[in-house]
Amino acid sequence: MNAPVHLAAPPSPTELVALARSRALPDRQRLLLGVAALCDAAPPTPGDPGHAVLGEIFLLLAGQAERDIRRTLSECLAEAAWAPPALINMLALDEIEIARPIIARSPVLDAPALLRVLIETTLDHQIEVARRPDLPNDVCEAVVDLGQMAVLSALASNPTARIGDNALHRLIEASEKIAALRSPLARHPRLNAAMAERLYAYVGDALRQSIGERFRVDDPDLASAVAHAARQATPAPPEAHAAPPITDAERQEMDRRLVAKLKASNQLRPGYLIRAIREGRLSLFQHALAELGGFSAEQVRRAMHSESANPLLLACASVGIDRAVFPALLQEIRRLNNGLPKGDLPASVLTRGLGAAAPSAAA
Repeated sequence: MNAPVHLAAPPSPTELVALARSRALPDRQRLLLGVAALCDAAPPTPGDPGHAVLGEIFLLLAGQAERDIRRTLSECLAEAAWAPPALINMLALDEIEIARPIIARSPVLDAPALLRVLIETTLDHQIEVARRPDLPNDVCEAVVDLGQMAVLSALASNPTARIGDNALHRLIEASEKIAALRSPLARHPRLNAAMAERLYAYVGDALRQSIGERFRVDDPDLASAVAHAARQATPAPPEAHAAPPITDAERQEMDRRLVAKLKASNQLRPGYLIRAIREGRLSLFQHALAELGGFSAEQVRRAMHSESANPLLLACASVGIDRAVFPALLQEIRRLNNGLPKGDLPASVLTRGLGAAAPSAAA
């Protein structure tokens, strides 16, 4: 973990006024760091009337700042409890070198904000979320729902995550296919004897010895259960290190659970549909579209396989997808969906604008 960066001494009020009057970009950046230094020296209290105004000032100035300034600001504010939430959320969604200190350490970043980072950013951001100390269980569950091997490994290796029994059981189940999970899970502080018994069947001799010593496998009942689990395990060939692909049914269920969690935390937005398609996750797109638009799974399926692009166009419009975005989105959907839906986009509809459509438009 990098040491926190400390801001320079706060500028004088005269210097701040001079910087505020300047329109030059370097002066705007110095003003941003100057205001941050002033707040660091005399932290404002969240809830004070001026705190919201301070947040607006920070957002305005940070939006004009260059990358290096945003990175310095991120490192400076990573542990600041007084930092405006809107600013912290913005920095957490920035490129990973800027976002990393915020995701790792900011006390302002709560569970809904972490879920938003998890769904709207890159794999590197997701790994950083999974590594965050004291990660809440609902975010742990969302990490498991993602099903990304590198992110799951980061979560399994996070001993401080407040992961519940359900998510830990699911990680152990995943370790049957993902060998990289086995070692961190065998040493996980939340592993109990029942979980260890299941994990025992998937690991090699060294980890079996470690599990046996930790959970006293010499106990007759546990020893018998562990021996049975070991006999049931089918050893993989030495060269088979790659995880078998997740079945379609497993992927559908994981996507359904993830969308439900996003909906419950008010983090499911139209932009997530675009991201799902860009990541090649057609099933996730369909579940999210159904949830956002109040459609049934069958309505979305028919729109996705129609002889016309119109039903899908209207369904996307009804949840807020901009008309300027839809043609490129449709092209990506067809690439993932065997050329479906077919048909040209009506020029008259595009000229007028998509507008809103009732959920039945996807029928």
